[in-house]
Amino acid sequence: MIKKSYALLLASTVALMVAAPSAMADTPKTMNGVTTIHLTEYNGYFAADETLTGLKPGTYDFVVTNKAGKFVGFNVQDQKSHELLGGFGLNPGETKTARVEISANGFRYRCPINVTPWYDVDMTK
Repeated sequence: MIKKSYALLLASTVALMVAAPSAMADTPKTMNGVTTIHLTEYNGYFAADETLTGLKPGTYDFVVTNKAGKFVGFNVQDQKSHELLGGFGLNPGETKTARVEISANGFRYRCPINVTPWYDVDMTK
């Protein structure tokens, strides 16, 4: 009985160790002073490939892919002033990029067409 429990515990631990890295978000890559964030828009929500914590003010490329199966949009705003920093419409399966300057105010994004909640992101000092 104890050997069976130990074997089950060991197998579970190994399975978690193998699965955990694939479930974690990547750290955004910065090249030539531009940090890239990949977002996928589904029907009613966004999924980010990279973690959105610990970001600093600077230049960002938001690479957005439409997997909602219908025409959608993307807007990114200054989190405090709500000034529109960039945006566009996306046909099904299309990918577009918005290059924007993000201040210490942080940013927020959403789809104005296939209405999603605002995703608020704070900047690290």
